[in-house]
Amino acid sequence: MRERFVPRNSTEWNARNWSNGCVRRASLQCNVSNGGGKGDGFLKLQKMKVPINAEQSLANVQACPKVCSDNCSCTAYAYDRGIGCMLWSGDLVDMQSFLGSGIDLYIRVAHSELKTHSKLAIMVTAPLLAVLFVAAVCVILVCRKLKKRPAPEKDRSAELLYKRMEELTSGNESASNQVKLKDLPLFEFKVLATSTDSFSPGNKLGQGGFGPVYKGILPEGQEIAVKRLSRASGQGLEELMNEVVVISKLQHRNLVKLLGCCIEGEERLLVYEYMPKKSLDAYLFDPLKQKILDWRTRFNIMEGICRGLLYLHRDSRLKIIHRDLKASNILLDDNLNPKISDFGLARVFQANEDEANTRRVVGTYGYMSPEYAMEGFFSEKSDVFSLGVIFLEIISGRKNSHKEDNNLNLLAYVSILINVY
Repeated sequence: MRERFVPRNSTEWNARNWSNGCVRRASLQCNVSNGGGKGDGFLKLQKMKVPINAEQSLANVQACPKVCSDNCSCTAYAYDRGIGCMLWSGDLVDMQSFLGSGIDLYIRVAHSELKTHSKLAIMVTAPLLAVLFVAAVCVILVCRKLKKRPAPEKDRSAELLYKRMEELTSGNESASNQVKLKDLPLFEFKVLATSTDSFSPGNKLGQGGFGPVYKGILPEGQEIAVKRLSRASGQGLEELMNEVVVISKLQHRNLVKLLGCCIEGEERLLVYEYMPKKSLDAYLFDPLKQKILDWRTRFNIMEGICRGLLYLHRDSRLKIIHRDLKASNILLDDNLNPKISDFGLARVFQANEDEANTRRVVGTYGYMSPEYAMEGFFSEKSDVFSLGVIFLEIISGRKNSHKEDNNLNLLAYVSILINVY
């Protein structure tokens, strides 16, 4: 990918200012194939958050590439079974590569750029190494400077956390109704490390967008679940603070309970009540475990999720849009009662606010509503769309996926059944 594009402004790029983006190294040829040339081709980028301002076409998965290829102004295309054929013209703005799920994006490039040339690779690698070297030197200097600071890191981080949490919630509640955030316990890192046996793989419960989750036992014997921020997660202190703000101010039997957090040095951890049955997807999509979920149990789970979501949208002190509802974020207690978890991507709405827009679309494809996935608009309806997908999974025992090539995904399959019957 990098060897086919160059910075629009090299000086700004080398100064780590990437706001002007990149341009193609070789100009598009488009209709040159009519004169005997080889024209353009398409470069596949996997697991992408697609650019904004997509134009939707009625073309199916086979016709979508040709629609873009025949149009010289079309610079990229993508196809998703839940959305359809998407086309882009002009600059591609707000792209992002995902580690997990995403949509395959096909970018138009000159035919000569579809093969990597060794000389071109050297030309690109040399300045890249230089930039990395400068960045490494800067990191070392910053680390040395931080070590010389006299104030304890834990105290500074905790103060920053409390201050930011009050900023995020100011204006949403009266002072008399606010939960005292400073009453939220701060755990010491060594206590959590000991409780999880130094975060041993044997205690790992799963992996989320925030990072790995471990089972632990506190000195007094209480079982806990510890979420540890992963540096590769793409999330940071802002998401951690967001989750602390949201969940610390909510109390409902169908929401997971936050017990405290830990901020020491580079470590960021959240401590939750332990859910012995783990997540709903572990039962729904396991041929053996799904037999435990009879129809009465499935109905009770659906009812519990509805109660939790209604509380978030209408009955809580804050109006919360979750933005990442899915089966793996529904935890089950000993009696298989559901509890909504993972509020790192949640947004707090004002009382008179019904809808918001973002250029940073986050969440899980397959559970996102089309208007959120394509345009960034989210509201209570976005969560209700995700809830509907979860209900279909609970009823059918089949996982919805936007990546299936040979079979219809769950939403398309249900749509066909509705039309038939």
